[in-house]
Amino acid sequence: MMVSNTTTIPPPHILPLLLLLLLLSIPITTQSSSSSESETIISRFQHYLRINTAHPTPNYHEAADFLKSQADSLSLQSQTIVLVNAKPLLLIKWPGSQPNLPSILLYSHTDVVPAEHDKWTHHPFGAHIDNGRIYARGSQDMKCVGMQYLEAIRRLKASGFQPLRSVYLAFAPDEEIGGHDGAEKFSQSEIFDQLNVGVVLDEGLASPEEKYRAFYAERSPWWLIIKAVGAPGHGAKLYDNSAMENLLKSIENIRRFRASQFDLVKAGLKAEGDVVSVNMVFLKAGTPSPTGFVMNLQPSEAEAGFDIRVPPTADPESLDRRIAEEWAPASRNMSFSFKQKVSVRDKFGKPVLTKTDSSNPWWSLLENAIEKAGGKLGKPEVFPASTDARYFRDRGLPAIGFSPMANTPILLHDHNEFLSKDEYLKGIEIYESIIKAYASFEGNGSEGGSRDEL
Repeated sequence: MMVSNTTTIPPPHILPLLLLLLLLSIPITTQSSSSSESETIISRFQHYLRINTAHPTPNYHEAADFLKSQADSLSLQSQTIVLVNAKPLLLIKWPGSQPNLPSILLYSHTDVVPAEHDKWTHHPFGAHIDNGRIYARGSQDMKCVGMQYLEAIRRLKASGFQPLRSVYLAFAPDEEIGGHDGAEKFSQSEIFDQLNVGVVLDEGLASPEEKYRAFYAERSPWWLIIKAVGAPGHGAKLYDNSAMENLLKSIENIRRFRASQFDLVKAGLKAEGDVVSVNMVFLKAGTPSPTGFVMNLQPSEAEAGFDIRVPPTADPESLDRRIAEEWAPASRNMSFSFKQKVSVRDKFGKPVLTKTDSSNPWWSLLENAIEKAGGKLGKPEVFPASTDARYFRDRGLPAIGFSPMANTPILLHDHNEFLSKDEYLKGIEIYESIIKAYASFEGNGSEGGSRDEL
């Protein structure tokens, strides 16, 4: 049998078609590889979400072990810090080439609030994906951010980037119950002092619009309890200054104040974080009986609890006077106390906030990095609730609340909390840009004022 060495050349009119088919095959292969990488990234996120760290019995150790394994896979240094028994805080370090520069702290909390399983479409700790959405408790608040930090560093290391500043990642417990055994103790520890932190990034909120949200301060919680006392009386008798009547007068005063603040938000004159919010959270009164309450007896005591949130721009002395003179006046046999009252001012007597002007280069770096990654940042805001960022601001450090979730409904603490796969992946790109900008910054981070003043 004779074998020919002659190569068959396609007819000229076939060559353009063959070239087109060859070019089309290249992006198909790339897309498949990219899709596989994305699925791996999503899978790691799902793993973290499936670890049940809900109160009252969060599985902190399993979460810390998983996060440490991620640090190990990136050849990052890590240590587990136990400031309170059974509540580990994981600290991860990416050393900078100029360790004398103040470091970057990427902060997140590992705990989540409880979930009512029967109110969810999918199991809150199943991390089920439905129509491109990842349903899980913590998908927005804030396991997404913690994993996005790690994934962004994974990409930066793969690209060969070397930070000038050391970058720390802290995964702390107990934020959802006040952070006293987590961020508060950590921020006051010698370990924290040794980190030489220059700026802190913490959590923000989802944005239903295309612009991301960033927060420079937060409202302080004042948890107020008002108590009224009076002589008990027959249920049929009308008389002045009963405990219930006096408490109801206070509730009506508070309702009017709440409405005046809420009207400013509804009219678009102020953002939610810029007003004093007041919500009644409990009402306790009446004389119990085996079948409920005694119906023909007016009680001698009545009390109510209110969750008040005070922005750093408010006048706390004025609010104190309002409480003492209008809401719980002693002249009506009333008294009040605070279950918690967090100051809106720092140790220097200034409002507890992070500057957003030219004196704070970290804010400008954030804005520019987000734009460079194809995102848009909205107007700086006051966070309407409380986060662990307040403990770092109390140390005089600039702390910015930011969670890259655009075009996403705000579902933290809600049923069916979810984050779309696309937003999660885009958030990694955003953090990659931010971390690169922060870790490459050669300035001292405190232009225009001292570190304590930022």
